[in-house]
Amino acid sequence: MGLVDLFLVALVPVLKVLLVTGVGLLLALERINILGPIARHHLNLLVFYVFSPALVLSNLSETITLKSLTTLWFMPVNILLTFILGSALAWVLIKITKTPPHLQGIVIGCCSAGNLGNLPLIIVPAVCEEENSPFGDSSVCSTDGEAYASLSMAVGAIYIWSYVFIIMRVYASKNTKHSTTNDSTINIRSSGETSETLPETEALLPSREQSYVDDSYQVELPYAKCEEKVPTFKKITQCVKVFAGQMKLKMLFNPSTIAAIIGFVIGIITPLRKAMIGDSAPLHVVISSVYLMGEALIPSMTLIIGANLLAGLQRTEVGILAIIGIIAVRYVILPLLGIGIVKAAHHFGMVGSSLLYQFILMLQYTLPPAMNVGVISQLFEAGESECSVIMLWTYAVAAFSLTLWSTIFMWLLS
Repeated sequence: MGLVDLFLVALVPVLKVLLVTGVGLLLALERINILGPIARHHLNLLVFYVFSPALVLSNLSETITLKSLTTLWFMPVNILLTFILGSALAWVLIKITKTPPHLQGIVIGCCSAGNLGNLPLIIVPAVCEEENSPFGDSSVCSTDGEAYASLSMAVGAIYIWSYVFIIMRVYASKNTKHSTTNDSTINIRSSGETSETLPETEALLPSREQSYVDDSYQVELPYAKCEEKVPTFKKITQCVKVFAGQMKLKMLFNPSTIAAIIGFVIGIITPLRKAMIGDSAPLHVVISSVYLMGEALIPSMTLIIGANLLAGLQRTEVGILAIIGIIAVRYVILPLLGIGIVKAAHHFGMVGSSLLYQFILMLQYTLPPAMNVGVISQLFEAGESECSVIMLWTYAVAAFSLTLWSTIFMWLLS
């Protein structure tokens, strides 16, 4: 297949995302106000509690087996590498651009955490449906692609609410220490604006009508505990214990993650699989109904992404060099590293021969920042507007970078 054909295959899904995202942005404008704060609040809840878990459960239960796990084990490792490499590059970027302290956590979050669920769930099935797709039969490709993307979403959510959450909290604690208050705790509350939040925000933050501070969102800062003059190894051990004790289990085990666990159980346990998977299965109607609800995820999530980007149309303190640096990290350096890592993993037998699976592993290195980074910045009330501006520009550039890199990935694999 020629390079031009591959470019067209990669371009069409991205254009679909852009068009639907544009509709979401249009519907969020004050003059139209169909996707205003209240509407987004309820749509966020539906996506977070119903649509997303339904699609994850139905896709994983249908495609995951004991045999497939021999290949899929590398995906969590691959995603962890995207976070670690992104964090290291962000640290270099902070030193080069001299990013202000209150924005350093956001820069690290944007460079390390990619949109590992929503965009792959949109792009991969759309690529499979194209006539010139290099991934074989469209129905098989779509089913497998949605399963891979669903697993990516679940694993990504765990890393974001553990790895990224801890890093951004540490930087927030440093800023708090140097502020006028000497209190060793920070109260985390909802800003009341759902225009900058994704479903995870609405599920984890107090509702718009609540004016009190929920005790479950009072976080004891680890900064003071980790600053004592003790041996290095003991200091690291103390910090790890503090961080582990402060992880929010309800953030890690969100509905999509729980649905992924259930999907794994159904797919792996043979009696359950025979009872629920397949046209002749006695309980097939259950999985079919769950999948029907899950089909609403992609259009709903894309509209929400567009509506949430509206907050980025404002002036903030974020510098142009920081934005350019984040774009360079996410769309130039990480994709190049991803090609080398996936190719090496395939060479040493850690990744199977599935071209679609290798494509998704490479795609995970070139995605725009996860919207949950904005959610975390809201939790700590630090740099919310700057984060919205970063999201706006990175998602605008993503339209071109995703098309280009998808074309390159398919060319390398075909």
